[in-house]
Amino acid sequence: MTESSANKLLNGEACHRTANGRKASKNGFVKNHCLFQQPHKYRRPREKNQNVTHNSSLYKKPFLESFEETPLLVAVLTYMGYGILTIFGYLRDFLRHWNIEKCHVAREREEQKDFVPLYQDFENFYTRNLYMRIRDNWNRPICSAPGARMDLVERVSRDYNWTFEHTGKVVKDVINMGSYNYLGFAENTGTCADAAIEATQAYGVGVSSSRCEIGNLDIHEEMEQLVARFLGVESSMTFGMGFATNSMNIPALTGKGCLILSDELNHASLVLGARLSGSTIRVFKHNNMQSLEKLLRDAIVHGQPRTHRPWKKILIVVEGIYSMEGSIVRLPEVIALKKRYKAYLYLDEAHSIGALGPNGRGVVDYFGLDPKDVDIMMGTFTKSFGAAGGYIGGKKELIDYLRCHSHSALYATSMSPPVAQQIITSMKIIMGEDGTALGANRLRQLSENTTYFRRKLREMGFIIYGNDDSPVVPMMLYMPAKIGAFGREMLKRNIGTVVVGFPATPIIESRARFCVSAAHTREMLDTALEAISEVGDLLQLKYSRCEQPLPSLGWMSEESLLQD
Repeated sequence: MTESSANKLLNGEACHRTANGRKASKNGFVKNHCLFQQPHKYRRPREKNQNVTHNSSLYKKPFLESFEETPLLVAVLTYMGYGILTIFGYLRDFLRHWNIEKCHVAREREEQKDFVPLYQDFENFYTRNLYMRIRDNWNRPICSAPGARMDLVERVSRDYNWTFEHTGKVVKDVINMGSYNYLGFAENTGTCADAAIEATQAYGVGVSSSRCEIGNLDIHEEMEQLVARFLGVESSMTFGMGFATNSMNIPALTGKGCLILSDELNHASLVLGARLSGSTIRVFKHNNMQSLEKLLRDAIVHGQPRTHRPWKKILIVVEGIYSMEGSIVRLPEVIALKKRYKAYLYLDEAHSIGALGPNGRGVVDYFGLDPKDVDIMMGTFTKSFGAAGGYIGGKKELIDYLRCHSHSALYATSMSPPVAQQIITSMKIIMGEDGTALGANRLRQLSENTTYFRRKLREMGFIIYGNDDSPVVPMMLYMPAKIGAFGREMLKRNIGTVVVGFPATPIIESRARFCVSAAHTREMLDTALEAISEVGDLLQLKYSRCEQPLPSLGWMSEESLLQD
């Protein structure tokens, strides 16, 4: 559907992949981006056309994001590392071909050699020779609630990560820096857990039917009314699976003759839903309003290919918080473009709902915008609410249409009653309807923890990505060998982390991704930061070369393309 980020990096666009108002300084790194722009003397002329200006009148406070450019030496060494791994991979494949080294992966049987191949050998090359070396960093089984601390089942591999054996031991009290437990509701004690137990006793665990048959419970309708009130929309609809909320509802909203404009870093569920819809898909650069506006103009001027008829529908698809970058969508500018060009807006708030905004209502609340300006509001209950499933919110006509045309509504089993009760209870706590200040305290704690954690990592000299208010904190590792080493060394220090590499990220932008939670105490964060600094020194991960500039309201803002 679109050129991969890795290909873009190989084609020389490394410093522009996420550039949107960020200017590269003369010493070769990209400074923090602020809504209020620096004077022209800080810009490279050759990058002028790659950046976009912003309308400060659309924002009520500075919009700060940091995407420091990969140091040249680090980029070269990273490519060399992957090159060496590739060479040794081919050597090992040669040894496997002649049965000198045992092959553990699935292969075509000799008698089926004339059939259509089930396994593309080269496609599995990365899995066999690169991923297997660091496979022990993923799929670790836990045996407790995924709260601020968790227990891990110890396992070992005797065949270089092809298989694992449980030792029978448990690693206790590991600080959890990887779960999307933003507000700390993923717990097995407390108000939410008690309410879920009561719902289980009243309704059971499963419903054994879809909503349109006999699986529609009163607790489901109560939940949907509460979600609509929480979002500030006319109506809402809930689903049992967050991924399917995107992949099964987008095809119900668009089809042949429609145009989808998708951010290049959108989640796989959005990409799959767009492909299944049969619509024409065009991709704009991440969070780049100039790129989006160009696509909108071209779509209106030229219409559909060959016939040049007007598009039946133009749908802009964005996320609230991008889970690999830690960046926040420029929603005020997206809405301004959507209104100007009469398009529709689909907003995925999987990571931002509950985690952003003074009231926890997501990115719309964060920017102080009107929910009615977003045509389709989507989100999941799997992060901030500690539950499962997803929702679609909007006008009543939209929800009524989806109830009749959404595959998730017609064919999927209803949400489990205790899960629905977990959502209801946690949402009421966030809204303050439980009669306590627990929700407000958790929102404030999450914001404070996020600011503190990001500031400390920057002071230590790490390169971190994303918006200053995003609880998703990517820390750059770059080199393939350091992906596995960082995860293992952190676990030795009783810190559970998530490490991410190619193909989930561009090939030279491997990273560790931390998720800050309101359940983290300052002591936990300090312990984690001390371990991160120690491992950073051990693995030489402190790549940052920039001094963080302080935001100044005295910086001059430029004229925006969005101004009429």
